[in-house]
Amino acid sequence: MSNNNNRNFSSRIDYGLLFIIFLLFVMSCLAIYSAQTTGQYGENFVVKQIMWYVVGLTVAFLIMTLDADQLKKMSWYLYGFGLLLLLGLIVAPEALAPVRNGAKSWYQFPGVGSIQPSEMMKVFLIMALSALIQNHHAKHRIRTLQTDFILLIKIGLTTAAPLFFVMQQPDLGTSLVMIAIMIGMIFVSGITWRILLPMFGGGILLVGVIFYLVVWHPDIMEKYFHVKQYQFGRIYAWLDPYNYTSSEGYQLIKSLLAIGSGTASGKGFGNREVYLPEGHTDFIFAVIGEEYGFLGASAVIILFFMLVYSMTKIGLETKNEYNTYICVGVICMLTFHVFENIGMTIGLLPITGIPLPFLSYGGSSLLGNMMALGLIFSIRYHHKKYMFSTSS
Repeated sequence: MSNNNNRNFSSRIDYGLLFIIFLLFVMSCLAIYSAQTTGQYGENFVVKQIMWYVVGLTVAFLIMTLDADQLKKMSWYLYGFGLLLLLGLIVAPEALAPVRNGAKSWYQFPGVGSIQPSEMMKVFLIMALSALIQNHHAKHRIRTLQTDFILLIKIGLTTAAPLFFVMQQPDLGTSLVMIAIMIGMIFVSGITWRILLPMFGGGILLVGVIFYLVVWHPDIMEKYFHVKQYQFGRIYAWLDPYNYTSSEGYQLIKSLLAIGSGTASGKGFGNREVYLPEGHTDFIFAVIGEEYGFLGASAVIILFFMLVYSMTKIGLETKNEYNTYICVGVICMLTFHVFENIGMTIGLLPITGIPLPFLSYGGSSLLGNMMALGLIFSIRYHHKKYMFSTSS
C-alpha cells in the first residue's frame, strides 16, 4: 500500500517543470558567483541564493499539496494579509522598514535579512483575481454589457488597492507587473470586446501622447502637470544613454558593452572584463551574455520559453476555471518580468529595476516566484490525482 501511494505521489509531480527550474538554478549560481567576484561585495550571494532556493522549493511543495478549493478559500485572506504588510511599510519606523535607493519597500529583520512584501503580494493578487472572476461568472451565468462592466470594475478595484500602496514606496517595476497581471486577467475573463477595445485603445493612445510630450515637449508637462524634467531622466537616458554616461545611462552603457563583447560564444566562465555594478541582481542577463555570448543568452531565453509553454499546457489541460485563471496570472507575471528585464539590459525598454525570474539574486523575488510556481505544481498534482483516482 505504501509503495503504491509513493508511486502515485511521485507520478503527479511535473518533473519536466522541475528540471527547467533546476537548470535555471544552476545558471543562476554560476552567474551570481561570477558577478560577485568583480564587485565590491563582502558577502557570498551564491550561498544565500541556494538557501532561498531551498526555502522557496519547500514553500512551493507545501502549496502543491493544497487543491483548488483550499487555495480559493485562502485567496482573500492572503490578499488582505498582503495589504496589511504593504500598509505596514508606510507606518513602520525606519529601523524596521529602512529606505533604500529612495524606496521604502523592505522589512528588515535581524539575523534573517530583508523581506519585500510586494513580491508576495503579486501572487496573492493573482489568487484573489482568479477567485473574483470565477465567483462573478458563477453568479452571473447570463453575461451582459452590464455584468461585464461590473466585473471590469471589480478587477480594477482589486488591483488598485495593492497598486496604490506599492506606488507610495515608490516601486515602478512592481507596479507595472501588477498592471500586466490585471490586463492579462481582464483579457481571459470573458469581458466583451465592445468594452475592451475602446478602453485599451484609449489607454494606448494616452500613453502615446504622454510619451510624445515627455520626449518632444517636456515644457508642457512641466507647466500644466507640474512634472519636473529631471524626473524623466530614465527615459532620456534610455533613448540616448551616451549623453548620460555619468548618471542614469551608466548602467545601460555597461550592460550593452558586456553583452556586445560576449559575441557569439562568450568569453568563458569567470572571464568577465566589463565592470557592471549590481550585476548579480537586475543585470544578471548582461553577465550571462558576456560570459556565454549569444548562445548562452539564447539558451536562457529558450528555458523561459519552455517554462511558459509548460505552464500554458497545464492551464489548457485543467478542467477547473479557477486553476485556468491562476495559470494566466502566473504566466503574465513571469512573462512580463522576463520581457522587461531582458529588454532593459539590451536597451529596448527603460530601466525599471525588475529582476530576472529564478536567475537574479534576491530572496523575496525568488520566494514570490516559487510561490507562484507552487500554484502551478498544485494544478498539475491534483489534476493527476483526479485523472487516476480509483474512487467513484
